[in-house]
Amino acid sequence: MLKKMLIKKIVIASSVLFTISLIFMMPKDKTKDIKQILEYTNLDVVSSPIFLLDSNNFLAQTDVVVSTKEVEKLSKELLEVLIKDGVNESKIPSGFRSLISSETKINSVSFENGVLKVDLSKELLDTTVDLEEKVIESIVYTLTNIQGIEQVLIYIDGEILTKLPKTNILLPSVLNRNFGINKEYDITSFKDINKVTVYYINKYNDKNYYVPVTKYINDEREKIVIIIDELTTSPIYTSNLMSFLNSNAKLLDSVVEEDTMRLTFNSYIFNDLDKKNILEEVIYTINQSINDNYNVKNVIYEVDDKEIYKSTLKTLE
Repeated sequence: MLKKMLIKKIVIASSVLFTISLIFMMPKDKTKDIKQILEYTNLDVVSSPIFLLDSNNFLAQTDVVVSTKEVEKLSKELLEVLIKDGVNESKIPSGFRSLISSETKINSVSFENGVLKVDLSKELLDTTVDLEEKVIESIVYTLTNIQGIEQVLIYIDGEILTKLPKTNILLPSVLNRNFGINKEYDITSFKDINKVTVYYINKYNDKNYYVPVTKYINDEREKIVIIIDELTTSPIYTSNLMSFLNSNAKLLDSVVEEDTMRLTFNSYIFNDLDKKNILEEVIYTINQSINDNYNVKNVIYEVDDKEIYKSTLKTLE
């Protein structure tokens, strides 16, 4: 018995020594990877929304780990993620990809009075026709998601960008979310065109993420009415996009008072009638859609003249 115990102790001690020796023999680049992994497991990890291409070629909102909240530094860090094969490529989640040419350089980034000025090298425009406009959309939507940034100015080697060379699309000198994203045109007339951005849900590896679609339609109804109608109508836009809002949910009234929008629904807004709760995904898609179409700070949800939920849009960032 003692002999067996002694042999067992010798085996265990040998295994421990072998493991330790492997760690010390590990190449420096591998130990660097381990250090990075340990850093990312820090409880104080900060993430920021970013708009990257998904597998269906939609620009979608996902999150990446960032090292700062300071506007100019954060803007540059996110731009580096948007550049293919860039220094922050490892931050991109599975199922998404960047779309700015790998040769693109960030010349400068400056922020003042709500306006971010970004100067990029001419390689920014080295892309395909179908992605040229999406490049601008990804930059504008990513940067305007940063707290404080309301508008973006894009320069190419010191000259302001006013036209996309391949598609000949004219750009306003100052860009914001009015520029739209994942644009869809469903018009029969050039009169009375309404532009509405609606947020849908998609899924990758059982994880939900959000996809905004800017729709150009001949519809004179109020934008919030169109938003709710789009989110309750089946089928949704395309088979790749979803909404968790019950098809029987009805918007009974909407009122904007100063910086607050008040929405009155029937009881089908609830996920559970007994608990009277609303799905997080439903709140998010409605709130983000409102954020892109209205200049309000708060959204209040009501059922049967009772306030059931209140949210502040800035907390979504």
